[in-house]
Amino acid sequence: MISVDNVTVEFGGRALFSDVTFNINEKDRIALMGKNGAGKSTLLKIIAGADKATRGKISAPSDAVIAYLPQHLLMEDDSTVFEETTKAFSQILSMKAEIDELNHQLEIRTDYESDDYMKIIERVSEVSEKYYSIEEINFDAEVEKTLLGLGFLRSDFTRKTNEFSGGWRMRIELAKILLQNPDLILLDEPTNHLDIESIQWLEDFLMNSAKAVIVISHDRAFVDNITNRTIEITMGKIYDYKVNYSHYLQLRKERQEQQQKQFAEQQKFIADTTEFIDRFKGTYSKTLQVQSRVKMLEKLDIVEVDEVDTSALNLKFPPAPRSGNYPVIIEDLTKKYDDHLVFKDARLTIERGEKVAFVGKNGEGKSTLVKAIMGEIDFEGELKLGHNSMIGYFAQNQAALLDGDLTVFQTIDNIAVGDIRSKIKDILGAFMFGGDDVHKKVSVLSGGERTRLAMVKLLLEPVNLLILDEPTNHLDIKTKDILKDALKAFEGTIILISHDRDFLSGLAEKVFEFGNKRVLEHFEDINGFLRNKKLENLKEIERKG
Repeated sequence: MISVDNVTVEFGGRALFSDVTFNINEKDRIALMGKNGAGKSTLLKIIAGADKATRGKISAPSDAVIAYLPQHLLMEDDSTVFEETTKAFSQILSMKAEIDELNHQLEIRTDYESDDYMKIIERVSEVSEKYYSIEEINFDAEVEKTLLGLGFLRSDFTRKTNEFSGGWRMRIELAKILLQNPDLILLDEPTNHLDIESIQWLEDFLMNSAKAVIVISHDRAFVDNITNRTIEITMGKIYDYKVNYSHYLQLRKERQEQQQKQFAEQQKFIADTTEFIDRFKGTYSKTLQVQSRVKMLEKLDIVEVDEVDTSALNLKFPPAPRSGNYPVIIEDLTKKYDDHLVFKDARLTIERGEKVAFVGKNGEGKSTLVKAIMGEIDFEGELKLGHNSMIGYFAQNQAALLDGDLTVFQTIDNIAVGDIRSKIKDILGAFMFGGDDVHKKVSVLSGGERTRLAMVKLLLEPVNLLILDEPTNHLDIKTKDILKDALKAFEGTIILISHDRDFLSGLAEKVFEFGNKRVLEHFEDINGFLRNKKLENLKEIERKG
């Protein structure tokens, strides 16, 4: 058991949270929730030992292994993917190397009666006991299974890690964590760089193989599927619910309604008591009663109502100019990079007003096809954009492309034209950049704030074909819901690349699946697609059997 004991964090004399206490037991799957800035990532870092608390401590058995995957990772080295992942077993391998070296010393030394010789015997005994208590592991097989589960191909194993994007390097680090078989896994936004199939594999691993897990995630379906406990940080304290995220939302609503009721009753009591004191404070016959009520008010513990995040994103896309009946028509489209075939003879037609999802493993060509539609790459085959198609494109790394040296206001002022320039502060206010926030440098913004700012840029010109590549990365659940509602109301055509099933559910009416060098059209929503995909996989397994 690992315990968090009276942990307090203060910044500049202000407490982020105070006296936070809870235990983490084996088989706990904990969702750490709270609004942006509540201290979720800070608490995770303290449990991981990456940060220190102002007061309080984390208690864990001396041999407990706590593994931490941060939200942003910097990993630069010249190892292959397989070599880097095998470092998960470095502790075990170094123990074996130490045992071999100690045994060699015992063989060549002749000072059998010396203290040094006895210390070597004691050390080899201690390390051997630990080493041989570990279950025998086929390291290569475990590394291979984990890397394949997280979406790597066998051909990737011998590639250098520095050839991969940040998202794929994050997967390598995740693989190392899972292979360590830790007592506690701490994950901060683990699904941001995973496709749907890899998320499902990770869910299965965390539910069936992990010992204990704490996760911060804005992927509601992922959190609901893997967690059995929710800890909320709010107003500097925690609430601990032994339920998953959806059930927690229900209980939190009931808690806040009860607090509001108690607060209203107490405020009425204070008002009535104050009125009595004011009315009779000069009346001799009521002196004792007045004094009694004054003391009662002084001792009263005021009921606190937990804060509700009232900041609201006012997101509405401008009216979409009418396009032709078929904004995108693709016939026999093939794309190769040298000898590498991405997909062959892709055919798809998207009608005006349709909302479609591109899904499939990373590297199967979703973003490549979008680049073809945008005219950014060459290809073989035919691709036609319909009459009056006006594209608004949100790239996967759109937030990262913003200039960090500009302020929030300058970012929008640089591209705004005409009358819109007089309304920049109003527009930014609608995207929760109020007051002094507009003067913040982009470099200090969180991932979610950058994504919102990139979305403002997208909205400044009316479009009728929206192409959104992973638009929900770094957005909290509430903001994702607002974006989803705005997209539902959008009158134009939408192409969505997303791994977020909850976000796609009820939004995308059709699914294009990318895989095995092909693009397949499914006339069903994301839930129907996933149900049928699982059945197909089962049939394939039966056929192979």
